[in-house]
Amino acid sequence: MARPRVALLLLGAVAALGFPPIHLWPLALAALGAGAVLIRFSGTMRSAFFRGWLFGFAHFTLTNIWIATAFTHQDEMPAVLGWFAVPILGAFLALYPALAFAAAYRLARGRSALVYALALGGAWILAEYLRATLFTGYAWGPFSLALLGPFDRPGIAALLPFTGTYALSGLAVVLAVALIDQALRREWVRIGIASLLLVAAMYWPAGRGAEGTLDYTLVQPDLDMKELNDPRQYEPGFLTLAALTVRPEGSDDTRLVLWPEGVLPDYLREGYPDRYYAATTAGRDPAYARARIARVIGDNSVLLTGTMDLEIEDNRAAAAYNVVSVLDDEGEIVGSYRKAHLVPYGEYLPFRDLLEPIGLSRLVAGSIDFLSGPGPQTIDLGEHGRAGVQICYEIIFSGQVVDRADRPDYIVNPSIDGWFGPSGPPQHMAQARMRAIEEGLPVLRSTTTGISGVIDARGVVRQHLGMREQARLQGKVPPAGGRTIFAMLGNWLALGWAIALLAGALVVKRRRGH
Repeated sequence: MARPRVALLLLGAVAALGFPPIHLWPLALAALGAGAVLIRFSGTMRSAFFRGWLFGFAHFTLTNIWIATAFTHQDEMPAVLGWFAVPILGAFLALYPALAFAAAYRLARGRSALVYALALGGAWILAEYLRATLFTGYAWGPFSLALLGPFDRPGIAALLPFTGTYALSGLAVVLAVALIDQALRREWVRIGIASLLLVAAMYWPAGRGAEGTLDYTLVQPDLDMKELNDPRQYEPGFLTLAALTVRPEGSDDTRLVLWPEGVLPDYLREGYPDRYYAATTAGRDPAYARARIARVIGDNSVLLTGTMDLEIEDNRAAAAYNVVSVLDDEGEIVGSYRKAHLVPYGEYLPFRDLLEPIGLSRLVAGSIDFLSGPGPQTIDLGEHGRAGVQICYEIIFSGQVVDRADRPDYIVNPSIDGWFGPSGPPQHMAQARMRAIEEGLPVLRSTTTGISGVIDARGVVRQHLGMREQARLQGKVPPAGGRTIFAMLGNWLALGWAIALLAGALVVKRRRGH
């Protein structure tokens, strides 16, 4: 009895190796398929649920190992807590695949592998969608992430406009189960043909792609978490941003300038008590802070930068907003976006009254919680185009990154990826690429420490800066693609695929039951 349990733990961990930066996607498919077959023969629905939980526990623990690094960037709690937090999170997230495996077992009990594969694929789609939705949602690491190709080609993720992220995960599950079933039947010719087709789909060249017309300067200042949180480093940090932003000699074209999240400690809005302005980089009023930024970006430029707005009550800050502010070349705020999907325990502390007395706190510096914004919106910047904004972690939520009634020309995704250790940034970048493919829109990512980059509407990375590089990117914003099926339907498309797979399982079950 112990051997299947150990095997499922190992297979769940191996399946996580399909994600960047390791990206052993063939092993991930094989591990998922083998795990699914073990669970298929569990004997009882309860056993199927428990075995599915074991697979998911190992899978999500390894996938989210980067979270432990976040605990090393704060002083309020022992850093060792991170190594407990990751498996606790994994234990909770494992409930979703466990439910999918149990439902597929119940629906396909005693039936063919095809019925089981279709049932598991449909249930997996629903499980991933629920994981991304319930309790504010946690969408990190959908299985379809393993199907994304190298930076210069989309891979099998080119199907995302027709499926969405969660449905592509479900189809990957069907494929994985089918391949292992064929291996057990020793159908080596079929497996060989399928493998060749998969490799071709993953590495098929994408081509050059169309060129845009709007210039951009995208800055990666390589400021780590200690520098961002140390007031003594505020001014040197600003000078780094300024040096990387300055225009090339003789250039005065219309330009979009992108700075990361969290790099600007200045409060740019009026109306706060003086003591808040005194502690910032400029050390003066917000008009001065905006004016010197305007001098840095120069004529015909707009800057999108991460900032923070305050909610003032009784002459003190009662809460804050994580904001991207848009400044023009005269230092005026001409638009802003408030982050909607906040990070639990990062930007706010759930159940604060219960957790704070026992020594738990947020991972982000500060004692006040952030408040949520209203959700996706498009900022009309005139000749600089129409910008959609998703701050950091928000970009991982499939179907929740664009205002569908007011489609932008491009998505800006400023981020602080210094939290994420060595494995988090490649996965974060990959998930931004998936949003580009789904929505048919370019994504521009400016991060503090990498990976920054410009992604076209096909998910191809046109330019990028690796981790711990201090540099800037310059070029033309890639054009938007046509409105995709997913852009029109959102996750209703994915749910439609779930219904189709489950219905297919029922049809095959009924026909083969007579």
